[in-house]
Amino acid sequence: MVVRIWPDNPNPKQIAHAAEVLRADGVVVYPTDSVYALGCSLRNPKAVQRLEAIRGKGGNEFSLVFDSLARVAEYVGVDDVQFGVLKRHLPGAFTFLMAPLSRVPDRALAKRRTVGVRIPDNAVARALVEELGCPLLSTSLHGIESDYLADPSSIAQFFGKRVDMVIDGGEGGEVPSTVVDLTGDEPVVVRQGVAEFDF
Repeated sequence: MVVRIWPDNPNPKQIAHAAEVLRADGVVVYPTDSVYALGCSLRNPKAVQRLEAIRGKGGNEFSLVFDSLARVAEYVGVDDVQFGVLKRHLPGAFTFLMAPLSRVPDRALAKRRTVGVRIPDNAVARALVEELGCPLLSTSLHGIESDYLADPSSIAQFFGKRVDMVIDGGEGGEVPSTVVDLTGDEPVVVRQGVAEFDF
């Protein structure tokens, strides 16, 4: 199912429908401020298992996608310095690697000691998380496909029935988010993406 949701002014009814799909074990493809991503509800173990299966081996680390900074500290450890970094750069095309708290299910971590934190500068993504009421567990499409899939119709064709909904937010990007590790004494850029990190 492909659903067109305009990113400039997301339709609340369409967002609510997408959130219901997520609550019912659903996995969706949705737009971000970089490339399209796969996501499911962090609170839904069956959906997490499905997302893991779709991603397959060799995929990138899962991220938690939030609608704002207000709830980040409920899921990852954040000190004052880290919060300042997040506040300066989010919303934006960054993924910050941080230490998860116990509220993040072990399965979502895939035996890793860090989890990505994302707040995309994309109104569809943020509205979806707000309506869902919890973070999206997410991975960008390049974790599954060697080439970035930017066209929603091509994405729908590629995934077929493996996903429950493709949210068409227009043509996507081809360069992923910039990944910054915040777990050490100083921030470290571990993947240069579409955004420039300001130290």
